[in-house]
Amino acid sequence: MKINVDSDIRKAKTISSKFYHSPKIYRKLKKLFDRSWQFIGDTDLLKTNNAHPGILLEGMVDEPYILTKENKNIRCLSNVCTHRGNIVCSDSCKTKTLVCGYHGRQFEIDGKMKFMPEFDDVTDFPSKDDNLPEIEMESWKNLIFIINDKKCDLSELIGPMIERLDWLPVNEFKYKPKLSRKYKVNANWALYCDNYLEGFHIPFVHKDLNKELEYEDYFTQGIDNTVLQIGIGKDDENTFDLPKDHQDYGKNIAAYYFFLFPNMMFNFYPWGLSINVVKPKSPEYTEIEYFTYVWKEELMGKGAGGDLDKVELEDGEIVESVQKGVKSNSYNKGRYSPKREIGVHHFHSLLQKYYK
Repeated sequence: MKINVDSDIRKAKTISSKFYHSPKIYRKLKKLFDRSWQFIGDTDLLKTNNAHPGILLEGMVDEPYILTKENKNIRCLSNVCTHRGNIVCSDSCKTKTLVCGYHGRQFEIDGKMKFMPEFDDVTDFPSKDDNLPEIEMESWKNLIFIINDKKCDLSELIGPMIERLDWLPVNEFKYKPKLSRKYKVNANWALYCDNYLEGFHIPFVHKDLNKELEYEDYFTQGIDNTVLQIGIGKDDENTFDLPKDHQDYGKNIAAYYFFLFPNMMFNFYPWGLSINVVKPKSPEYTEIEYFTYVWKEELMGKGAGGDLDKVELEDGEIVESVQKGVKSNSYNKGRYSPKREIGVHHFHSLLQKYYK
């Protein structure tokens, strides 16, 4: 399917409803996600252990990886044994040697092949092909991102976020597993993103959140491969104490919502940061993983970020309703509000650019 979204939002129609439920379209998404940076956690994953395995965007990219730490040097390696393809490391651990449990091949913590039994007569062995390949990894502060098929530096994606919020001591924020969540939504991943990218629905779907925000002052801007939304508080009680030289100084900023194409949401509140990673599982099923990082615990439960569980459940319910609607023969494309759906239009334009 070819996506065709007019660059003029006043003339544009939304993407075809088929994008939200077609198995054929869904299967072609892997290339897009292979070339996308993904947040996987922070440096504390290696605080007590020096090897931590994971799977990059399981269900879509499905790339097994290991984060390793040698002294202060953190790497991301393939977690696939170069002998017969077995998974090398299954649990987070502290070790000097990575050992494959299938035939005993051993690797140094930096991925270099160390030892292989019964290979004495093999010629030209070992070679660099026997080492665990490195997977591209970059970080912002203490937050780690990896990519399967690198086409751009991380800074190109998160540049607008850094420009606005680099003053925040994010590396001092504390990850709170008990406040983190995994939600399941019976809807297409892109439909979930559409919903996130506009504040148009807030007065209708999020009654309590609407009490905290000035709807008329809600701000949205598409910037390169990101979308920025800013929620303005109705008073200055639960808002950011911004530096005097900040471009938003003097405004009652209750929340900064950054969408990083194609599937990451970085939500900054006066109490800290909520990161949402949208994980496509099938054309009509999505999991959203919430990572909660707390900065000022005394501000938890207040303001725009006061009850994120309630907001998420409300979003899930409306998105599942829309999923049923977009499958109807009576619906194909809609139109955008030039004032309220700038973020959705920008997202669809990026899909047009990158979905091949």
